[in-house]
Amino acid sequence: MTNSLVLPAGPSASAGRSAQRGGSDFSELSRRITEAGLLRRRPLYYSVRFGLVAAALAGSVGAFVALGDSWVQLIVAVALAVVFGQLGLAAHDLAHRQVFSRRRPSEAGGLLVANLLLGMSYGWWMNKHTRHHANPNHEGKDPDVSPDILVWSRRQARRAKGLPGFVGKYQAALFFPLLTLEGLNLSFNSFRSLTSPSMKKPALEGTLLVAHFAVYFGGLFAVLSPGKALAFIAVHQGLFGIYLGSVFAPNHKGMPMIEEGTRLDFLRRQVLTSRNVRGGALIDAFMGGLNYQIEHHLFPSMPTPALAKAQLITERYCAELGVPYHQAGLIESYGMALRHLRSVGEPLRARES
Repeated sequence: MTNSLVLPAGPSASAGRSAQRGGSDFSELSRRITEAGLLRRRPLYYSVRFGLVAAALAGSVGAFVALGDSWVQLIVAVALAVVFGQLGLAAHDLAHRQVFSRRRPSEAGGLLVANLLLGMSYGWWMNKHTRHHANPNHEGKDPDVSPDILVWSRRQARRAKGLPGFVGKYQAALFFPLLTLEGLNLSFNSFRSLTSPSMKKPALEGTLLVAHFAVYFGGLFAVLSPGKALAFIAVHQGLFGIYLGSVFAPNHKGMPMIEEGTRLDFLRRQVLTSRNVRGGALIDAFMGGLNYQIEHHLFPSMPTPALAKAQLITERYCAELGVPYHQAGLIESYGMALRHLRSVGEPLRARES
């Protein structure tokens, strides 16, 4: 079964309560979070975290150079996929100003990590991700649920033709295999975005992207034979895509979709469309804090180490309001996402019967 409407079109469900309290429901939560000191920057945490990622990157490059033309390099490709995933999470935190409160150092760090080290356009991704945060799971407004290869609602499925129409029938089974292409998809869209009017620094971003791939492909084909280089790229990029998809998929997929005309206040728009992932320190490290997706959407600039405490405050507050607050284990979250994909693809399968 798929969720489409969160609330019927009409006045926000919280309007009456908010008016009685003299402010929005979110403003009260924000006050509690601020009083707890959870929005303060955490320079020591990010210095250690980014230092470890930089050391892992340097170690992977060092191992690559030391091993030379060997099939053992595929182990390095696996390790580098994890490092690239962590670089993606670092770029995410920089874009949200979790690391620095000012725009310029955040942007400089984002360009360095995303464009130069990762091969992904910081400007393109930030524009896309900002629109997602503003309207999560909103058809027509959230680019993460726009019909492309996959469809995210039955309405999209009924309209799907061509490749999306074919893939949509089997998209639950194909979801993780398709993630192997996600790294290449990010790079392709990054180069394509350089001609977009919304790109603020196309020359700089383009130069950094070209520098990344010149070093990446140049290093691979200089050290490895063509066959081994291609195998390295396939393993590295495929696992990198799966890692990123595995981090982002549990957060919104399978949660209610908001249809045009539905009115929700900020707190409900973020909470009802998001899902947290339980799991402790290992999941925190694997997902870079995005397992606290509800709190991250409510307070995007909150540093990662503060999210666990914010979760306790937010969950209690939602209970006070009677707002559903969703949490699940990692495997359970994947199951919910896959069931949603299968359900919304039903109209496409029905065409064949």
